[in-house]
Amino acid sequence: MTDQLEQLVATAQAMVAPGRGILAIDESSGTIAKRLASVNLDNSEAHRIAYRSMLLTADGLGEHISGAILFDETLRQNTPAGPSMVEAMQAAGVIPGIKVDTGAKPLAGFDGEKITEGLDGLRERLAEYVQLGARFCKWRAVITIGEDIPTRTCIDANAHALARYAALCQEAGLVPMVEPEVLMDGTHDLDTSFDVTEATLKALFSALFEHNVLLEGTILKASMVISGSEASDRAGVDDVAEATIDCLLNAVPAAVAGIVFLSGGQGDVEATQHLDAMNRMGDLPWPLSFSYGRALQQACLKEWAADPDHNVASAQKILLHRAKMNGLAALGQWSQDLEG
Repeated sequence: MTDQLEQLVATAQAMVAPGRGILAIDESSGTIAKRLASVNLDNSEAHRIAYRSMLLTADGLGEHISGAILFDETLRQNTPAGPSMVEAMQAAGVIPGIKVDTGAKPLAGFDGEKITEGLDGLRERLAEYVQLGARFCKWRAVITIGEDIPTRTCIDANAHALARYAALCQEAGLVPMVEPEVLMDGTHDLDTSFDVTEATLKALFSALFEHNVLLEGTILKASMVISGSEASDRAGVDDVAEATIDCLLNAVPAAVAGIVFLSGGQGDVEATQHLDAMNRMGDLPWPLSFSYGRALQQACLKEWAADPDHNVASAQKILLHRAKMNGLAALGQWSQDLEG
């Protein structure tokens, strides 16, 4: 194995080190605008810098956070105190990552389905991201469950794009995080979620194999097998954990460096409960950890936005608590009593 491939494997393993997970703060311009609007703040560059800097400079962040996914502008910015965002992360022992897709767009000819774009010019962008300090990347595909969807065309098109992206990342010396998100929006039951997630993952790993992607240097960011958010009878924590593990064992090769889950609209504690339940199910071929956005940030953002000049420390305390809870869940050691 070449030095570059060995470094990919080492970075991927560090990303899923025991009791540590990934902070997802890679919200697009449109998404961060909605988040800030929800707490009555303008979507100004100053607010974005202040908010993301508050997250990344929390003292002790690296204890339970191994890496953070950034948006393009954040990777280029400095903290209000002077050091760059990347320097602040490196000082905390947090690996810098970068979202590189350009968003999910309507899939022509297939109503209600999407294809993620961003492959054009990606090789050149990746080279620049390496120079800016990134060590891993993320690309999100969106799979929607609805009447007669997803189609095979949608699943295969997104798997192919994810594989092309992953191969380009590894060529550049960056660990690819592949994220085929099966949305929890809808009224579907647990069995439907299982079937769609299994088909999506099998298509993904077939495409990764065809594109010579090194699985030991790849992280899967997976959605849980979970009932639709509007389902009349939603499955409980243990059923979700069992279904998710069964699905992963059916579809994900043991060679994958690790699996981190997205929260996908789950509540803060709900996402922690599910992760903990899965890690209590015995030995698995891969580490199972977290790569949460809202489930790590939501309460923290609300606290900070109430008084951005004075609530930095109290907001950071909330972030560090959620990171610790999920770190314990990644070890199967969380309990409700620890939530306080």
